[in-house]
Amino acid sequence: MSFVENMKAKAVKMQKKLVLPEGTEPRTMAAARIIKDENIVSEVYLVGETSAVNSAAAAEGISLEGISVLDPSSSDLAEGYAQEYYELRKHKGLTLEAAREQIKDNLKWGAMMVRKGDADAMVAGADNPTGKVLVAGFTIIKTAPGVTSASSCFVMDFPDKKWGKDGLMIFSDCATIPDPTVEQLAEITIQSSVSCKTFLQTEPLTAMLSFSTKGSASHPNVDKVTEALKIVQEKAPELKVDGEMQLDAAIVESVGAKKAPGSAVAGKANTLVFPDLQSGNIGYKLAQRFGNAGAYGPFLQGFAKPISDLSRGCSVEDIVNTIAVTMTQVED
Repeated sequence: MSFVENMKAKAVKMQKKLVLPEGTEPRTMAAARIIKDENIVSEVYLVGETSAVNSAAAAEGISLEGISVLDPSSSDLAEGYAQEYYELRKHKGLTLEAAREQIKDNLKWGAMMVRKGDADAMVAGADNPTGKVLVAGFTIIKTAPGVTSASSCFVMDFPDKKWGKDGLMIFSDCATIPDPTVEQLAEITIQSSVSCKTFLQTEPLTAMLSFSTKGSASHPNVDKVTEALKIVQEKAPELKVDGEMQLDAAIVESVGAKKAPGSAVAGKANTLVFPDLQSGNIGYKLAQRFGNAGAYGPFLQGFAKPISDLSRGCSVEDIVNTIAVTMTQVED
């Protein structure tokens, strides 16, 4: 069973509720039809003006049977959502009247559904830039307790199954935080380990990457990784995390045994944490292009509840796959 098939099967068993804020976007509507037909979610909500959603679906030949359409302008939930949004943003000078208007924004509405438990997860971005999706997430869903910065990960699926867990690995952070602080790098490491448990369904063996292994080089960039490791060990001592570590020491058993003897991670890593966004983004693309690895993501991590951002160039299949993976992040 492939990674995506595995995630779909898990989501089918979980039967959670999904909101899609971009209710009139054709690919999103097509994906909603597929996930409902395949029983990947128990409920799927399209957000938008009712007649506009119905017209868009008719134009695409998509049946909305079994799919709920929520119109922020007429929903009975509107006043309660506005009150909640006002409480969240009044310290920024937001008035209740302004909250009533702003919560009608589809992304904010979708995020509020997740916050209030009316939906378990949100997927958006086919018709909105990443920044707008993230703002809705940060201001309404917010980050998980003890987490200050949300980050992202990719699931890499290698043809050669000797890597990671049967060819599957977590690469992080490859899409979100350009130059993480020591504290952020520690959070990325912990959240990536959680993602490994959720997506790969195995114990995370997490390597914090550098151009140095266990003091083989001295530089402030190396110190940043070792300081972040100390924080991880204090906050999550139960995790198997090690660093600083060069890539070959992290994934090649013979090299790991030589460069980091006694390490529980060296040579066996299934989760790779890059020291910054430049190296992470380059790293996953190298693996994708030279290693012919499938790259699924980026999946957001560190939010209080699941939210995923799509590329505006995504296909219907991309949306369906992202939805399936995102639903597995919902806590029972």
